[in-house]
Amino acid sequence: MVKWLKTSKIAMWILTVLRVYLGFQWAVSGWTKVSGSFSAQGLIQGAIETPVADDAGANAYPWYTNFLESAVLPNIDLFDFMVSWGELLVGLGLLFGALTTAAAFFGMVMNFSYLLAGTVSVNPLFILIQLFILIAGFNASKVGLDYWIIPFLRDKIPFLKKQADIRY
Repeated sequence: MVKWLKTSKIAMWILTVLRVYLGFQWAVSGWTKVSGSFSAQGLIQGAIETPVADDAGANAYPWYTNFLESAVLPNIDLFDFMVSWGELLVGLGLLFGALTTAAAFFGMVMNFSYLLAGTVSVNPLFILIQLFILIAGFNASKVGLDYWIIPFLRDKIPFLKKQADIRY
């Protein structure tokens, strides 16, 4: 299946449709946060006060709750900025197929953050789609700006060259 995702034209078109759908969802979510008055403080405070519980009713992710309490909450303005612009940039990257694997990776990081905070919503679906995009790599963004960006970067940045291109 990995080979099919990386090389198939059918997979390329399926992933393009999924990538554009996902990019639109991220971009709209980010734009509403950037253009409005967004604050994650209520969500963060709620995740700290009532964290995700395990089968015994105890905090399932105490390390994450501690991270939210000690790092995120004191710097909530920075995190509000990062979430808003992060969602918008992930969305635009996926929508236009620009730096697609990076956008999918950072979108996945945000989705896991939301899940760890106890917000299920569309996060599992988004993670699944982003996983397929990451596995497919360049094939997921051939119909997009990466068609030009990736060859340019591979030509200009030595460690991005394909193994077949490297002469020993």
